[in-house]
Amino acid sequence: MPRKRATIREVAQATGLSPAAVSYALRGLQVSEETMERVRAAAAELGYEADPIARALASGKTGTIGLLSGSLEDLWQQALAVGIGRGLREQDRYALILDAAGDPDRQHTLAQQLRDQRVDAMIVQPIDPAAPFWSRLCESVPVVAIGDSLPGTAGEVVFDNRRGVTLALEHLLALGHRRVVLLTPTMASTPDRPAEVHVLAEAERLGQTVEVVTAPQDLEGATRVARKVLSSGSATAVFCFADSIAYGVYAAASALELRIPDDVSVLGYDNHPVSALLTPGLTTVDWDIEGIIRASVRLVVAAADGATRRRRVVQQPTLVSRGSVRSL
Repeated sequence: MPRKRATIREVAQATGLSPAAVSYALRGLQVSEETMERVRAAAAELGYEADPIARALASGKTGTIGLLSGSLEDLWQQALAVGIGRGLREQDRYALILDAAGDPDRQHTLAQQLRDQRVDAMIVQPIDPAAPFWSRLCESVPVVAIGDSLPGTAGEVVFDNRRGVTLALEHLLALGHRRVVLLTPTMASTPDRPAEVHVLAEAERLGQTVEVVTAPQDLEGATRVARKVLSSGSATAVFCFADSIAYGVYAAASALELRIPDDVSVLGYDNHPVSALLTPGLTTVDWDIEGIIRASVRLVVAAADGATRRRRVVQQPTLVSRGSVRSL
């Protein structure tokens, strides 16, 4: 026969405190450290576990943070989601992870569903930062944005894409590459993402020609697009806005019997761990994923707890040079 759940009144009787004082102590509020330790020891001995439904009704909090990924086909975003989920668990929060699959309309729908499920706050990786619904969403739930800035957020961890793009294009130019193809997951329906705008502006400044091509982040789709690009021979280097897309370039080059970097150079943009294991290793731009995870968890927990000060963290890139780019 299953053991009956101990109640907060039983913990109160065991400690000689009122149920309200026990409740405060279990949440670390308005009591001394000694009282907290005494209450928690008694709760552990009695096998007390907080009823999550009752706690949510009493506090108005669910303990759940929505994490809305742009596309979990991207291996880097998978690693980010895993890290954020673990970081939230360490803060006694739970991540509800949803995948927009690279579709801005789907992301809009899922954001509304997370809001309607009463998450305490939300972390989003916006596919279309210019979409008007973001400002409306931020009025109804605290939102922390990763990647690109959004209006009305409680906090954001933005990438200095201007610096990242400059690092990549200047590296290619220094090695003689003036004709570059950019493979990006951004679709034609969302053409104004800051990173793509920076690429075109920087290419003009540097005197490079950059052709922008949309590519999916799954291996099969990225390989299919990369085969067309490599077959055309229109560029000496392929710059990929996700290492997952770069893996498709490697697969396509192998199928076409092209050598990296002898026949074509390849450069990535997020330094996924697999990138160091390729032959040759992928030259890429690193964004310090652990720093992004720590900052995102810190900001979203503060927002869920009612912090009103908007915080902004700007993530700086570094170039990791391996063997996939050669000098012409």
